[in-house]
Amino acid sequence: GPTRRAGAVASLRHIKNPSKVARIVMEQTDHVLLVGPGALRFAEMHGFERMNLHTPESRIAWLRWKARTAPNWAPGLDSPDWKEKAASLLDPSLSEVEKSRILAWADEVAAHPVTGTINCLAVNEKGEISGTTTTSGLSWKIAGRVGDSPIIGAGLYVDNDVGAAGSTGRGEENIKVSGGHTIVEMMRKGMSPTDACLEALSRIARNYNSDKTRLSKFYVVFYALNKD
Repeated sequence: GPTRRAGAVASLRHIKNPSKVARIVMEQTDHVLLVGPGALRFAEMHGFERMNLHTPESRIAWLRWKARTAPNWAPGLDSPDWKEKAASLLDPSLSEVEKSRILAWADEVAAHPVTGTINCLAVNEKGEISGTTTTSGLSWKIAGRVGDSPIIGAGLYVDNDVGAAGSTGRGEENIKVSGGHTIVEMMRKGMSPTDACLEALSRIARNYNSDKTRLSKFYVVFYALNKD
């Protein structure tokens, strides 16, 4: 926004609202990006409490994903069905109908992972623009993977003279085209937010020679806001 500053955290575990930690990085340090255990220590120094962010349901979904897709994690031929293990993690007071619903949900999530990135851009009555992007990350990712959300210029970019842009979807593809920065620069040259977003999307498509078979394997959504 008007401060022309930025802050971000990545690979931050156990903290419920990482975007609030990112704001403190921006406001109270001379850094832009903190990651991993250092980001966790920083958060705790500023009063954030460690929380167990897992639920029995999320653990069941993870177990189901392993059984479906990871050969060495899948149950052996003489192993109990995954549902037996899953059922042991659920509250015994739940009805059989509710247990069945959760197991069916885990099956669906393992096959079609849910997403949860949020990009939020705002302009106030003074015409000052600010933005944030926050996410829990790609489902079943390799430990240490960082997507585009905390990368300034990819998952989020703000220029108070022009506008702001951010993204949800497959972060790797957005990082490769610096999508947030690209969109803002296109708006600087006079493009509408819609056309600027389409330009960034066209660059992603170009990276795959517009091969629709490969492009259908992922999605990217851009969001843009100009001074108007």
